Amino acid sequence: MQKDEIIDALKRAKESSQKRNFNQSIDLIINLRGLDLKKQENQLDIFVNLHYSRGKQVSVCGLVGTELEKQAKDILGGSILADDFPKYKDKKEIKKLANKHDFFIAQATVMPKVAATFGRVLGPRGKMPNPKMGCVVPPNANLKPLNEKLQKTMRIMSKNNPIIQCSVGKEDSKEEEVIDNILTIYNSVLGSLPGENQNVKNVYLKLTMGKAVIIGKEAKVKDDEKGKKVEEPKKEEKKQEVSKEEDKKTSNDKKESKKKTVKK
Repeated sequence: MQKDEIIDALKRAKESSQKRNFNQSIDLIINLRGLDLKKQENQLDIFVNLHYSRGKQVSVCGLVGTELEKQAKDILGGSILADDFPKYKDKKEIKKLANKHDFFIAQATVMPKVAATFGRVLGPRGKMPNPKMGCVVPPNANLKPLNEKLQKTMRIMSKNNPIIQCSVGKEDSKEEEVIDNILTIYNSVLGSLPGENQNVKNVYLKLTMGKAVIIGKEAKVKDDEKGKKVEEPKKEEKKQEVSKEEDKKTSNDKKESKKKTVKK
């Protein structure tokens, strides 16, 4: 995927979307193929570190002890003290918490309590504090640089459906930053696929309320009757279709004329 192809698709995506009363997100959609997602080795679960913000505040919640209580309250988007974990017995409350925050970090000394209390909900959603991302921290950790890092971190997952959809910026984001985010995500995904390019069917861009446009082909995209995204035929292809219909009609007219002649 080339930079000029992204620039063209980004332009078409913006042109195809009506002006809204809010700042729309720009979404990247990658359709995969040739992967048996029932096999774990074909499932995608990676963290991508972007160079630029996606234009939205990433909410980070700290599950901490008294040592990190003040930092968590001052720096993060939310915090829960270990002494308050028993309040989260209701699964619905944990689900609300999971929906509210993008990432969770945990103080290492209370991690067993975190797993026992929140693991049943955060685990299946891929939101348990991840040591590989540095989200399990010691009691004397500095949370500020970790929070700043997570603001530009994205988790890409494809375990059940062969499609990846994620936000890469906002409508008013700088074009070069959006393009950089797209290339960073795309190349990270490509490098994690067993067949690399062979496992990518196509790639689209769309605004929140706009139509999807394909990257790399001079084709607009419209919704078919079933709500699926399909490419609009190019002018030459349309001419060929019209020509075929006209030939078919002429052939049918000739047959009808012969039938009338025979009857006479």
